[in-house]
Amino acid sequence: MRKVIETASPAETFAFGENLGRDAKPGTVIALLGDLGVGKTVLTQGIAAGLGITEPVVSPTFTILQVYEEGRLPFYHYDVYRIGDPEEMEEVGYEDCFYGEGVCIVEWADLIGELLPEDTIRITIEKDPERGFDYRRITVES
Repeated sequence: MRKVIETASPAETFAFGENLGRDAKPGTVIALLGDLGVGKTVLTQGIAAGLGITEPVVSPTFTILQVYEEGRLPFYHYDVYRIGDPEEMEEVGYEDCFYGEGVCIVEWADLIGELLPEDTIRITIEKDPERGFDYRRITVES
C-alpha cells in the first residue's frame, strides 16, 4: 500500500501522527525517512500523543533510544543518525523493541535498513519550498 498525505503546517503533521498513534497495534515499526528539519520529530510527537503519552517527546540523537511507557502501548523512539555501523544497534537491544509488543519509531531508518522487520511501515517526509515553508509531502508505504 502507498498513500500520500500533504500537510501545510506542523499542527497538521502532528495531527496526522496522532491518528497513526491511535491506530497503532502492538509490534508496529515505523521507519521515518527525510532530510534534517522536515518534521520527523513533529510526526513522532503526534504518534506519541495518539498513544496517550503526555510527557515531552524529543529526538534521542545522542542516546539513540528513548523509551516511553505511560501510553496504551510501550513506545520506543530511535534516532539512529549517529550510528556508524548497524551492528551498534545490538548494544541498545533493538530486537526486543522491534519484535516486541510496543510501537517503534526509527528516525533516519535508512541507516539501518537491513535490521528493520519486513512489515515495517516506511514514512518519507519531504519539503517543497515552492508550496510554502511549512508544506510537507508525507508518503506512507506498507
